[in-house]
Amino acid sequence: MMRVIFFGTPQFAVPTLEALISHSEFEVVGVVTQPDKRRGRGSKMIPSAVKKVAIANNIQVWQPKSVKKSQETLEQLERSQADFFVVVAYGQILSTQILTMPKFGCVNVHGSLLPEYRGAAPIQWSICDGQSETGITTMLMDEGLDTGDMLLKATTPIGLLDNTLDVSIRLANIGADLLIETLPKLAANQLVPTKQDDDLSSYARLLTKDDFVLNWQDEALAIHNRVRAFYPSCVTSFREQQLKVKTTVPLLEDQLGMLPQEYQDIYPQVADLDLSAAQPGEVVAILKNVGAVVKASQGLLLLKEVQLAGKKTQSGWDFVNGMRVQVGEVLV
Repeated sequence: MMRVIFFGTPQFAVPTLEALISHSEFEVVGVVTQPDKRRGRGSKMIPSAVKKVAIANNIQVWQPKSVKKSQETLEQLERSQADFFVVVAYGQILSTQILTMPKFGCVNVHGSLLPEYRGAAPIQWSICDGQSETGITTMLMDEGLDTGDMLLKATTPIGLLDNTLDVSIRLANIGADLLIETLPKLAANQLVPTKQDDDLSSYARLLTKDDFVLNWQDEALAIHNRVRAFYPSCVTSFREQQLKVKTTVPLLEDQLGMLPQEYQDIYPQVADLDLSAAQPGEVVAILKNVGAVVKASQGLLLLKEVQLAGKKTQSGWDFVNGMRVQVGEVLV
């Protein structure tokens, strides 16, 4: 039985931890996760998703503010005599001292097809860039940021209406399966690690508040990709109120075949609109029982799901009815 220390924090890491716990070949002897954070009303201390699973399975949990500087945690990790450290979206950089502790090394489950989208937000940026495919890479960790030698890969398509949550759920489960395949093969010398080609690399930086602000001067497809990449946080302004745009549908002739039939059926209602005098961000059509259609610099975007500040999320049609949205009004 292989001894494993698991490093992870968000829900994305949970399927991999659960797979390790349930598999007869592995013993999870400890979990390292980020400290509890204050969240929600009352600012209650909330444990990470990974910590909840560890506690439910009576597994030792360590939560150092800085794993590199916590002498107590470092000593416990050293004493664990682990075969592997497994890292999935932990949120801290591991020092060389930690990377050299386990017998077979530290294995990371990364949410992209490396060397593309190294960094903290690979799923979000792959969707924002309009990629049609992504995947999981297991890799041996080194001192760099997602630069270690690659082990195994698995892919999944990104549909035109898929958002970050949809893709994250799929990748989390794919990553769990791939990790369970990776560790025994690595321990048995059945994998040849592959160096990454730095010339093919790209960086998926952390998100900032500015990333969530929609610019109607962009093309409709680019705006749609941003909305689903940074779901559910993109914002615009309507009647001087903040409006969260949670779900959109691009009404573009060359994208129609990728849309469900219901959206293909409504396209003729907007295909022949005269947009010569319309400005970016302008509501150019109201589709009954569907919602408002907004012009971008190029192309049209249907507002499928939105949320006004202080209100609940609502469908595009309920928003139109509740606010009595009119053709000619402008989002900025």
